[in-house]
Amino acid sequence: MIRKLMHATLALMLVTGSVAASIQPAEAGRGGRTAAGIAAGIIGLGILGAYAHSRDRDEYYRDAECYPGPEECGWTRRRCYTDSWGDTVCRGGRWVCSRPTYCD
Repeated sequence: MIRKLMHATLALMLVTGSVAASIQPAEAGRGGRTAAGIAAGIIGLGILGAYAHSRDRDEYYRDAECYPGPEECGWTRRRCYTDSWGDTVCRGGRWVCSRPTYCD
């Protein structure tokens, strides 16, 4: 709903700005009013953009309760092979620990 309202407001501001810029006043010093209109439009668009990006991005996890799970450690990117005696030999890799997030 707010997205539709924001789009309508943005369209109304754009039309109002273009109409105000196309009207030619009778006085000679019109540069100040045009600059003020452009500045107001830029400030308005900046405020609308900041408002649009300030909303919460984690909508998927809003209803679920999430918690960190137990710490899990293990090797990653290891190369393992079986030698001629039947033993498994592993080389390289990296030992990492992480806590996966679980959501109910």
